[in-house]
Amino acid sequence: MKKIYKFLFLIALLITSPTLLLAQSKTQVLIRNATVLTAVRGTLENTDILIENGKIAKIGKNLKAASNAKIIDAAGKFVSPGIIDCHSHTMSDAVNEFSFSVTSMARIRDVLNPTDISIYRALAGGVTTANLLHGSANAIGGQNSTVKFKYGKPVEDFLVADAPPGIKFALGENVKRTNFNPTPGAVARYPRTRMGTMEVIRDAFVRAKDYKKSWDDFRAKKAMIQPRRDLELEPLVEVLEGKRLVHAHGYRSDEHLNLLLIADEFGFKIATLQHGLEAYKIAPEIAKRGTGVSIFSDYWSYKLEAYDSIPYNAVILWKAGVNVSINSDSDERMRRLNLDAAKVVKTGVPEEDALKMITLNPAKQLGIDKRTGSIEVGKDADIVIWTAHPFSVYARPEMTMIEGEIYFDRQQDLAKRAELQRERETLEKLEVNRPPGAGATGTTAPPIPKEKRQADHDYAEDGGNR
Repeated sequence: MKKIYKFLFLIALLITSPTLLLAQSKTQVLIRNATVLTAVRGTLENTDILIENGKIAKIGKNLKAASNAKIIDAAGKFVSPGIIDCHSHTMSDAVNEFSFSVTSMARIRDVLNPTDISIYRALAGGVTTANLLHGSANAIGGQNSTVKFKYGKPVEDFLVADAPPGIKFALGENVKRTNFNPTPGAVARYPRTRMGTMEVIRDAFVRAKDYKKSWDDFRAKKAMIQPRRDLELEPLVEVLEGKRLVHAHGYRSDEHLNLLLIADEFGFKIATLQHGLEAYKIAPEIAKRGTGVSIFSDYWSYKLEAYDSIPYNAVILWKAGVNVSINSDSDERMRRLNLDAAKVVKTGVPEEDALKMITLNPAKQLGIDKRTGSIEVGKDADIVIWTAHPFSVYARPEMTMIEGEIYFDRQQDLAKRAELQRERETLEKLEVNRPPGAGATGTTAPPIPKEKRQADHDYAEDGGNR
């Protein structure tokens, strides 16, 4: 009788949730004969990678797989870890909550758009993971989200569940609104100077320490009345307790050094200095505190505080022992992070260390290096197959996997283009709001050029000041 009940239960489970049972079955993918850039153990020639249940199960030569395994012949091709972008605003329907100087209660998680086409384009550039940050209009901005670009899946599947939570801080022109004209009659938002920005941060942590003490006293039964929850201060208490990572936007070395000193004062650590165009000036101070820096490889001089950078920023920081990553801060640059990493090889960074700057190093900065960032047994199969070495200008990703599942396949993409073009033409014929002379009576404005859309995105992301 028990066997009958068990059989009926399994049938009911399969009918109500067929994917539940299927997900439990073992699936294998075998990549054969590749040149594997491990990011930890050098380059392995003519090597196979066996993927099982989304994890890297084996790395070696002449590996065997199950009869139903998916076999990918990568002879003559290169395999690298998936690229990780440590500073991105992709798939965010909002970036800045401008209203207050401290908006630690705001969450990027609440505005994620899993249908953003930039996700697919990032996958086509070999990017598998990103740190989605609040903008830089606030001394203390909103909470981040660390995601894997599982395009086509529900937004809940994007979030890396065991990634440490983070928060965005910012310094400099964007916070003090240097080039932002307030609405006529409106009072300019505090702070308006760099010293005011530091005061805002210090004041917030004074309040957070008091808030933490009130809860500590209540839990220790030193106080009988439970404190009122404060959603602004709770994330800052997590920072004080080492449970939330601080990612701090800034350009000038004096400001970043000031922030490191504030962190010393309150007993917490800055996880990453973002942008850090002048970080080379204070490399020993950064290294001493174990803080990482996430930089542009060669992007500067777009505003006054971004002038004093040099192309040797990465190599100077690397020589000082700083964990350096290269980020995009752009939907467009994100697709070319492999070439940004190639640039620092020219200034003296060894090839594998340059590869780490877009794979393992950002994984460490985000606290997810135990599961991704390098090709090692036991890690998530976040893998890119390239037509050539990823540091070549001729290289392009042929396939991008996340946890062993293919999210971008160039051959499939090419095959679908004609079908998509036919679908587009059909939809355009149905559109009644076309400009005069285009077969309809509507008077809609012409489409915005891509360059203008990207410029508007950059402008909004940095609080109205690039």
